[in-house]
Formats: sequence, C-alpha cells, structure tokens
Amino acid sequence: MMKCRICQWVKIVDMDDEIISEVLFEHGEIDTPLIMMGSSVVTHGLGLKQFEVVNDTREGKQTRNKVVDIEIDLLSKPEITRVILEPIKLIVGQHDVGLIYQQSEVK
Repeated sequence: MMKCRICQWVKIVDMDDEIISEVLFEHGEIDTPLIMMGSSVVTHGLGLKQFEVVNDTREGKQTRNKVVDIEIDLLSKPEITRVILEPIKLIVGQHDVGLIYQQSEVK
C-alpha cells in the first residue's frame, strides 16, 4: 500500500480575472495499492470562505477531477507521494460558500 496526499492547485482570481493568489489545496490522504495518471478522483467541490479555499460540502457539490501528476518526494522522511489533480480557478464573489453557510444558519 502507498500513502498518497490528494492535492489540487487552485488559482483565486477577482471578477476581472486578475490573480489574487495560487494555493496547493490538500483534499486528504488515502492508502492505495496503485494510482495512475489519467485516473479520476471524486471529491467535494471547492469554494471560498473569504479568501481561504474550503471543501463545499453542500449536497450535490461533488466533482470529478483527473490525476495530472504524481510526485514522489524521496527527500522527506517518511517519503511523501502527492497525487496532483487538474488545476481549477475560483472567482472571488462567485465561489464564496462562506456567505451561503451563514445565511442557511440564520433560518
């Protein structure tokens, strides 16, 4: 078995498509016997809570992403294997799940 961290590059942009930041989001760790490039991974969709990338755990917000890279870091102890999913872009104001959660909690 191989312990893998599932990661995804997320570019956060404003409404004019200007880059605010780019972060490597970690979806979590799994133990798997084999994972290959081109495989699909089903996870929660991602959203923004202020300027922080978070899982969008609302019903029906799951996504399917392809594995685009597998990075094995032999310099770290223990060794780390990162499975990199295809990158995504989140737009501030359009992907804000923080406001949605606050509104639903008020009801």
